[in-house]
Amino acid sequence: MKQQKTALYILITYCIMQLSGVVFAPLLYKLFIAMDLKNSELLASGWWIFLSMGIATLMTFLIIRKDKTFLKPLKGQKSTMSGAIGWGIIGFFLVFFGQGIAAYIELTLGVEPGSENTAQFIEIAHSVPFAIFSIVIFAPILEEIIFRRIIFGTLLPKTNFFVAAMVSAIVFATIHFEFTHILLYAVSGFIFAFIYYKTKRIIASIISHMMLNGFVVLFQFYGEAIQKFLETYSQMP
Repeated sequence: MKQQKTALYILITYCIMQLSGVVFAPLLYKLFIAMDLKNSELLASGWWIFLSMGIATLMTFLIIRKDKTFLKPLKGQKSTMSGAIGWGIIGFFLVFFGQGIAAYIELTLGVEPGSENTAQFIEIAHSVPFAIFSIVIFAPILEEIIFRRIIFGTLLPKTNFFVAAMVSAIVFATIHFEFTHILLYAVSGFIFAFIYYKTKRIIASIISHMMLNGFVVLFQFYGEAIQKFLETYSQMP
């Protein structure tokens, strides 16, 4: 019963965070306009993302702190912390490989490559670098607790791994509101659920998720420089 209340409080916190942009993002936009700052819309979006997700993450930690049993829902032997870290790293490569297959399937079906969602976040991060913390740290923590710990962890005892992982993965994909790439997000969510199930530690899937988002940000920021370096290196005797 206590875990259910904890889960409910976290879900309410997450929903408030998502809806807060309707009120606070326009207020920030008006503030930056009044300050005569360039790219006021991007600045407002960036600071709202950083502040709202940062506060939501802090609130989530405070809620969990009052329920020490909340992060221990899966039955079975937990991995050691070093094992969880190792599987978190392995999970990143599994997701990377899985996304490659999903991207190939999407391309075969005629879906154009490239994510508008990702491109928008990167554009915002260029204007407000603090937003990178939201992309790489806050989002993985919140999303893994909600979609893996709460949704997957609640369904698993009542169904089985495949059903619980599929449902949590589809909800995870849907919440990103990029339905042309729903397969890409669903594959990622399914693998994150597997990592959590394998280790019985939510920190493992959080690490995989952080590494994936960090890689995307790094590639989007420095992709051209990395490509030029590799081309130059390949031409060296």
